Amino acid sequence: MNKLQRIQQHLQQHNIDAVFITTPDNVFYVSGFLSNPHERLLGVMVFQHAEPFLICPKMEMPDAVAAGWKHEVVGHEDTQNAWDIVKDACIRRGVSLQTIAIEKDHMTVARHEAMQAQFDTATFTAFDAQINDMRVCKDAEELHKMREAAKLADFAIEVGVANIQEGRTEMDILNAIESAVKAKGYAMSFETMVLAGEKSASPHGTPGDRKIQRGDMILFDLGIIYEGYCSDITRTVAFGEVSEAQKDIYNTVRRANEQAIAAVRPGVTAMALDKIARDVITEAGYGDYFTHRLGHGLGISVHEFPSINGANPYELQVGTVFTIEPGVYKADVTGVRIEDDVVVTEDGVEVLTSYTKELVIVE
Repeated sequence: MNKLQRIQQHLQQHNIDAVFITTPDNVFYVSGFLSNPHERLLGVMVFQHAEPFLICPKMEMPDAVAAGWKHEVVGHEDTQNAWDIVKDACIRRGVSLQTIAIEKDHMTVARHEAMQAQFDTATFTAFDAQINDMRVCKDAEELHKMREAAKLADFAIEVGVANIQEGRTEMDILNAIESAVKAKGYAMSFETMVLAGEKSASPHGTPGDRKIQRGDMILFDLGIIYEGYCSDITRTVAFGEVSEAQKDIYNTVRRANEQAIAAVRPGVTAMALDKIARDVITEAGYGDYFTHRLGHGLGISVHEFPSINGANPYELQVGTVFTIEPGVYKADVTGVRIEDDVVVTEDGVEVLTSYTKELVIVE
């Protein structure tokens, strides 16, 4: 059963007439067409039985067809009301839309009001949980792409470490990484982070002109897109002499990362994994410095369902891909985060990222 058939089955089982999918990543998941439409309307409408259609800016219609979408593509120009075109495509199918599912987490109030104006007798229901359930378990083709994305992330870390030199700035190293990735024909999956010294203690810090100095710990957080699928890796390395306090934080974070990974298997909850890593860090005396969740789902989006946090009872399933990224951020010593991409297997876990977690000391 393909993705469209699974959606149609859900609509039939829940007596929903149609679903309008609008998140660009979800449109890609369903149709194979990846687009950043900016403020313009993009979506896929799927019905219980009628032919689905994809709506996009008119200039992108050939791209949607080339991407492999086998059904109707309708386009809208900047001078047109795209919602009129959506309604017309539905009318041509002769369907009665009394219940329409939408992505409530994505659709803006303005767009919802515009859609309500076109389908004024319809009621609206959420489709977010269903599309999350579909995307959370990756198939063999998706896992192949994610393994390749992870290999590229390992390569990017290697480039970053190789470019560490005294006097170079964070941005110098970041540019070297991104140039090497671009030379291979790939793009980053989010804004690359290279944070040195005291800046490594900012979990989402901004790289700048801070120069590398001996005694710095340097945090790299980056990811690569391979055929529409993302990787996400963090490694923290040292330049020159490392203090005992820095080593202690590094070894604590590594233990938290490795113990959480070792516990991954089908049926384990997200909150249980978070607790395993958090307990390691708390028992070492750094609990107040681990200030974020353990990880997040990974796939087409760099952050997707499920959230690996201490309040999420979600039970891991075979094929679930997510990050495990504990960190300790102590500004007067260092910040350390170690992040891996993992997939749940039938008997445990496969770690997709493979760059060493031994403390790398660049001399």
